Amino acid sequence: QVQLVESGGGLVQTGGSLRLSCAASGQTFSTYAMGWFRQAPGKEREFVSAISWSGGMTRYADSVQGRFTISRDNAKNTVYLQMNSLKVEDTAVYYCAAKYHLRPPIVLVPPSSDLYHYWGQGTQVTVSS
Repeated sequence: QVQLVESGGGLVQTGGSLRLSCAASGQTFSTYAMGWFRQAPGKEREFVSAISWSGGMTRYADSVQGRFTISRDNAKNTVYLQMNSLKVEDTAVYYCAAKYHLRPPIVLVPPSSDLYHYWGQGTQVTVSS
């Protein structure tokens, strides 16, 4: 069992930056691939970014490529999402998720929500124009 707690959300103007954090507890954090997803009002949850258990591989949605950076600190059991050049369309609740890397299917940087086993409660990000 893994517990995930997101933080760092808030209100920011267009072009601003935020850094989200997701603190994990319960199991060996370094054995989990981690992902960030988001859900805007009236829309389905969508993939934002993922990072492999070692941190050696990352993946981004086209909509955030070049603006967002995912990273992890296995010593601190935390994954981060640095968000720069924020746009109004980035407004959403952001969720982090964890996938045990040895549980099939073996996907190092999972892009689909159905591949993840544990989810956080989410943190609201609002970008104003």
